[in-house]
Amino acid sequence: MKDSTPSISSGHPCYDEKAHFRVGRIHLPVAPRCNIKCRYCTRSLESDEERPGVSYGILSPRQALEAVKRVISEDESIRVIAVAGPGDPLANQETLETLRLVHREFPHLMKCLATNGLLLPSVVSDLASVGVTHITVTVNAVDKEVGKRFYSWANLEGKIYREDAFDILSPRQLQGIRMASERGMRVKVNTVLVSELNLNHLPEVARKIKEHGAGIMNIMPLIPLGEMSHFRSPTCSEIREARGKCEAIMEVFRLCKHCRADAVGIPGREGGNGPLLGRLGPCLGPSLTCTTHMLTS
Repeated sequence: MKDSTPSISSGHPCYDEKAHFRVGRIHLPVAPRCNIKCRYCTRSLESDEERPGVSYGILSPRQALEAVKRVISEDESIRVIAVAGPGDPLANQETLETLRLVHREFPHLMKCLATNGLLLPSVVSDLASVGVTHITVTVNAVDKEVGKRFYSWANLEGKIYREDAFDILSPRQLQGIRMASERGMRVKVNTVLVSELNLNHLPEVARKIKEHGAGIMNIMPLIPLGEMSHFRSPTCSEIREARGKCEAIMEVFRLCKHCRADAVGIPGREGGNGPLLGRLGPCLGPSLTCTTHMLTS
């Protein structure tokens, strides 16, 4: 039986299944660089794919602020401003600068970000200072034998870890979850379901992340890409099985759309995951920047 802990739902469309169909959000693509290499991840620019790690371009913090002004002036459904990539937000100093600018001008809007968690323990206070109330951390495993198969390398303070990438990443993820939760932030954990690797491991992940303060879990089916392009996507029955087992432990979000890093709109409505530039038109297009960091770090 699922316990009686109060729901973490709070009007955020990626935490609250009712809000998913009525509350809009903007993903600001200001974070191209990443500090780990997930074996299932392929980042790209100028792509029509609807998945994480994809954006039509990179905005500077000032451009991002102008984008927020433009969109919310035309769309009263927007209540959430997020940074979700296309790299890891915390590996890019532009993330905090962007959130600081937006929070100064729009303190009433919810601020959130999605991260792999490697740097989360060192920036929780900074995130709180720029208004972040919701954090999503991707945790695919808590056991080394499972987790080491998900990551090619991790870059921490300029040192590259390969065979021990998971050993460096995992404790920082859990520490960051605990620290964010203790600051009153709502923490969601995304987990990529790779049936051959972590299907039976997910209840252990759920127990561990709940113990550290996460309030909701989102189990996402693998999109076979990159070094995991030879793996298959999980079946519908496997996804239901994984979600059912974890839901006996903690709240599970079931409506994830595999959103782009520049998505804008109401996630649960048609057209609610389109690219930000599609909403802005040509006004910011010529000044978008493209960077080789997308491919190299």
